[in-house]
Amino acid sequence: MANQASIPVVVIGAAGKMGREVVKAVASAPDMTLVGAIDTTGEHQDKDAGELAGLSEPLEVPITNQLESMLAFAAQEKQPGVMIDFTHPDSVYDNIRSAIAYGIRPVVGTTGLSPQQIQNLADFAEKASTGCLIIPNFSIGMVLLQQAAVTASKYFDHVEIIELHHNQKADAPSGTAIQTAQMLGEMGKIFNQAVVEETEKIKGARGSLADEGIRIHSVRLPGLIAHQEVIFGAAGQIYTLRHDTSDRACYMPGVLLAIRKVLQLKSLVYGLEKIL
Repeated sequence: MANQASIPVVVIGAAGKMGREVVKAVASAPDMTLVGAIDTTGEHQDKDAGELAGLSEPLEVPITNQLESMLAFAAQEKQPGVMIDFTHPDSVYDNIRSAIAYGIRPVVGTTGLSPQQIQNLADFAEKASTGCLIIPNFSIGMVLLQQAAVTASKYFDHVEIIELHHNQKADAPSGTAIQTAQMLGEMGKIFNQAVVEETEKIKGARGSLADEGIRIHSVRLPGLIAHQEVIFGAAGQIYTLRHDTSDRACYMPGVLLAIRKVLQLKSLVYGLEKIL
């Protein structure tokens, strides 16, 4: 059981690369206690979450695939619990609904939810008066890139986004790239007005068309982690903003901040920039 003053945390996807980083970060946070570690990968069942994450000592929290039971257990803690989800787009929607139903606050890094799904979850969280955070990218550097891109968009009429990820990422474009395009699209202008009639000799060659004429290009290769470029063009100049991830540890300050902040919320909030 968690200490009376600590935040009980359940990590879903605990055996994955991001999940292991979250387990280490939560274990090192003085105001948090890992009370549950969920993963559906059969080979990791019953292994200690701390040992699997590479900690020097076990946390005595075994990996299990019993989400409902773990949420019910966390709901019995004296302090409100938080669920961290780094899983798969196919399962994240149901995971969030289950957490809210048990009074557990979800903090979600999994992308791939549709706008309608997010709206449905927002309605459900508001009815339950339960905080929920959906964060496409937990990196402070990415938030700064997006803010710089919004500023630049006032002065440039042409922009395209390239996002690059490892080849185990299931959804494309990335949630971060979609969010970036949405932020630029809210500036009240149409980008990339055509000067010629384009013809794609191979479908998709020009990327996906997002809000207000902005195109997003997705790259999936082993060796990459998470990277994004926002490229602005004008007569005689190119302005490029780029963020590169070299270690998943860069996301952990944002994850820990989200765990603390979600306890103060009574509804769903989308984006790390909303809680900084």
